[in-house]
Amino acid sequence: MPPSIFARQSAEVDWCESNYLHSENVAEYYNTVSNVVFFLVGPLMMYLLHPYACKRSLAVHLVWIMFIIVGLFSTYYHMTLSYLGQLLDEISILWVIAMGYSIWFPKPYFPDFIKNRHQFGTIIFIVAAISTLLSFVKPVVNAYALNCITFHILYVVVKEIRKCTDPAIRHLAFLSFSLWLVAISCWLSDRFFCEFWRTINFCYLHSLWHILICITVVYSNTLFAYFDALYEIPECQAQVQYWPFKSSRIGLPYLEITKCFVPKKHF
Repeated sequence: MPPSIFARQSAEVDWCESNYLHSENVAEYYNTVSNVVFFLVGPLMMYLLHPYACKRSLAVHLVWIMFIIVGLFSTYYHMTLSYLGQLLDEISILWVIAMGYSIWFPKPYFPDFIKNRHQFGTIIFIVAAISTLLSFVKPVVNAYALNCITFHILYVVVKEIRKCTDPAIRHLAFLSFSLWLVAISCWLSDRFFCEFWRTINFCYLHSLWHILICITVVYSNTLFAYFDALYEIPECQAQVQYWPFKSSRIGLPYLEITKCFVPKKHF
């Protein structure tokens, strides 16, 4: 009889970190604890981006709420290594990507048959719903498929950066890509070269992935929010700032709305 989807260690993937080494209740201790970054960064970004969300759309906050839920499900997954935890973790990542796409994907790259962002968001929702159902067929494939979406995001970033002359935005794009490269290297290395890392007693690359991908999401979302502001709220001046050191390019980037111009009325 197959194990219950709630059963501990029923997941298809067991990461490199040794199980129940530090606690009898937590399967992968460091992979679990490292998810705390999601609970810290999510609310902080909602606070920093609130002025931008007020001008653009309060739906921006949904991305960060879903981001926190990703951290919650990832915590449950690594704590139990259950099949259900694996599914919830991967499906929540799918939906945070879907939300980001529907809100921030630049209009110039919409397919010709899509007339507005509402139609685009509807299609993204349908695709995400279908993908969610397919996730139950072979969950182990989900993570690879989700990471492959990054290449499409990278394509859009390259197209936008070619049109951008602001060195600060180019710097942000470079850091976003560099952080993703280091993060995905940690994920792949933990997945495929576990025996090597065990020989040197360093099995924490997946926990580093959690921290690095969290920071990468902040950088890349800020980059897309900047492009979005140019297209969706052109009457407002948007500027990338960094928390906590404001304009020093050190810390977590966020989009600040400096001012909005009100068109003059002609009588």
